[in-house]
Amino acid sequence: MNALPYIVRQPETKAEFKEYYHLRWKLLRAAWHQPEGSEVDDIETSCFHVIAIDTEDTENAIIGVARLQFNSESESQIRYMAVSPAFERRGIGRSIISYMEEHAMRTGRHNMVLDAREPAVGFYEKLGYEVTGKSYLLFDEIQHCKMQKNLYPLISNMLPMSAFR
Repeated sequence: MNALPYIVRQPETKAEFKEYYHLRWKLLRAAWHQPEGSEVDDIETSCFHVIAIDTEDTENAIIGVARLQFNSESESQIRYMAVSPAFERRGIGRSIISYMEEHAMRTGRHNMVLDAREPAVGFYEKLGYEVTGKSYLLFDEIQHCKMQKNLYPLISNMLPMSAFR
């Protein structure tokens, strides 16, 4: 039994992907009057998608989303990370990041990068990410900061996959 009131995993069905993209739009685009569909880009099929599901809800509502993009053989990038406001500060974001970092490490990628909205910088710093500079200004008003984390120290402490067989 899951001790937490949520689980983190990949979306598995068309309905989950539909809800995933809708929440991504709602949390990251709607307030800036961006049309639904603007949350999707042309590399979605080559990325690793993550959802957090409220297990206390009878509908198993999706309450958090994120995408891991593979920039190179050694680098992954966190994109479209968001948690529903009613569920913030419950460890869901931390769990999503941990899940993506584990996947990046298992695929041999030791460098993680992201562009964080300024209000989220402190959250990522608590998880070991460092600001490396200013990034883009989204919708002419949302300043982003480039951040990065070297996962190599975590990789060296991981158990080999054979330990899980």
